[in-house]
Amino acid sequence: MARIAGVNLPARKRVPIALTYIFGIGSHHAQLICNACNVDVSRRLEDLGDDEVQMLRDEIDRNHEVEGELRRKISMDSKRLLDLGCFRGLRHRKGLPSRGQRTHSNARTRRGRSKPIAGKKK
Repeated sequence: MARIAGVNLPARKRVPIALTYIFGIGSHHAQLICNACNVDVSRRLEDLGDDEVQMLRDEIDRNHEVEGELRRKISMDSKRLLDLGCFRGLRHRKGLPSRGQRTHSNARTRRGRSKPIAGKKK
């Protein structure tokens, strides 16, 4: 089991799939990382040598913002919007979608479970 960017990656998965377990690396960036390190995308993570794992680790550390650093950046961006008091910041504060989606019939994941309204007639 390889440990890259503070995450234990599953050894039996292919390298690009295993890299997506790191927060901030999707399938496209995983492919780019494999190409930059000259790692064959069909190989399994357990088949890589220590030097290849170290190359992947160095590439991610140098060129990609991942895990704690990325989470910190995202939270600081939302805090900045809250402090400004702009429309997007107000939507963050109320727990509503901030990118123009409708809330009349959707947005259940952002608003939470539906609450019954007392005294509502059918």
